[in-house]
Amino acid sequence: MAKLLGIDVGTSGCKVLLIDETGKVLRQASAEYPLSVPQPLWSEQNPEDWWLGVQKCLAEIGEPNPDAIGVTGQMHGAVFLDSQDEVIRPAILWNDQRTVAECQEIDDRVGVTRVRQITCNPPLTGFQAPKLLWLRNHEPDAFGRVRSLLLPKDYIRFKLTGSKATEVSDASGTALFDVPSRKWSEEILGKLDIDGAILPECFESSEVTGYTNGTGGLSKGIPVVGGGGDQAAGAVGTGAVKPGIVSVSLGTSGVVFTALNHAEYDERGAAHTFCHANRAWHAMGVMLSCGGALRWYRDTLAAGVSYDVLSAEADTVPVGADGLTFLPYLSGERTPHNDSYARASLSGLTLGHTRAHVSRAIFEGISFGLLDGFRLLEGLGATGKEIRVTSGGAKSRFWVQMLADMFGAPCTTLESDEGPAFGAAILAGVGKGIWTDVATACEATVRTKTIVSPNSTDYSAPYQRYRELYPAIRNWIGNPET
Repeated sequence: MAKLLGIDVGTSGCKVLLIDETGKVLRQASAEYPLSVPQPLWSEQNPEDWWLGVQKCLAEIGEPNPDAIGVTGQMHGAVFLDSQDEVIRPAILWNDQRTVAECQEIDDRVGVTRVRQITCNPPLTGFQAPKLLWLRNHEPDAFGRVRSLLLPKDYIRFKLTGSKATEVSDASGTALFDVPSRKWSEEILGKLDIDGAILPECFESSEVTGYTNGTGGLSKGIPVVGGGGDQAAGAVGTGAVKPGIVSVSLGTSGVVFTALNHAEYDERGAAHTFCHANRAWHAMGVMLSCGGALRWYRDTLAAGVSYDVLSAEADTVPVGADGLTFLPYLSGERTPHNDSYARASLSGLTLGHTRAHVSRAIFEGISFGLLDGFRLLEGLGATGKEIRVTSGGAKSRFWVQMLADMFGAPCTTLESDEGPAFGAAILAGVGKGIWTDVATACEATVRTKTIVSPNSTDYSAPYQRYRELYPAIRNWIGNPET
């Protein structure tokens, strides 16, 4: 039976997973590495730390001859290599915020409407193109040495194979990629005066991009497929590779993700449209404080009480928490407002409210944020016949039931919730020819655990109250820059 390896280059650490062709996890390993914040709003890492972490995991896995390898990882980061393929400076990561002026430069030089037509997204500070412009504007000597520009997972691909390659899902988040046409945009490269020769060759996610060169404890000649950005690969791991299946990730951030048959995009830029790992497209809405908001509540207002206790208390309170409303914008918000100045609030408190009411309001507010994202995706043609709930929050039956009631669709949890590394391993199997396509691979490996059907619970009134709260607070705080 084939053995497939998935490598995930995350932000806090890397994970390597070995599965068989039934989807059974045979072995897994993880390693942490540091994050550097040299200035406020900056976020950097040393690419060599990723490679050291991956090598450590591969040694722990102890399988030198997997049948195929898939790579995934944090999206958008910029790795700059010189003519000797040496790293020029620390990689600038997805959560780095230094490039506000460069995002405006892209809109000015390419045109606001044209950028969105080509890339299906506005230029965001996390994307790769603004980072390259920042290097040109602020570190011209380093920019002059750049001969290759790679994404984080693709640096690991380069170390494993010697090939400079990427794939369509990760390339979609660079602001240099023609998402509908699934290729680098010559128009954007020309208007930004960027030499396209620094970009890697782009493949589909299940195509073989190269073969191992014997480094990292692996034998030579093992095929390495394109893989995917962490969200696309994670969706493969949940089976969200065809319209009708929506993936909801209840991690620190919250992601609502759906496959699309066409490159439909949100003109407001509140949702992202990228190429998917299944040779089609996907859209996703991202809220910045999902499980992170729940953890904040537990650690501050709830004095460290367990999540199980908080959810049990919340379940004793009626829908709407007797007029109490939580707005979960503790870190600003991306979907649906794309507003870094958005603020959180707990509104409507009275002497009659207890901790159980607050707990209920917290769960409802976070879930309403996910519902905002879900409705945006519906506007792009998504249909939620089945919601697959993943990450830490999926362990809460109370929370999964709430989502089923709000979304009006069954919510399913999965037997294996191993994240993007699992999806990358599945893509490796498609590239090896074990399965004919990604959908077939998911049917063979992704298994459901529980299905929670929606009740007739009516959340319309508290949801309306929630929706009215953001404009009121936004008007009250104004723009902090003015």
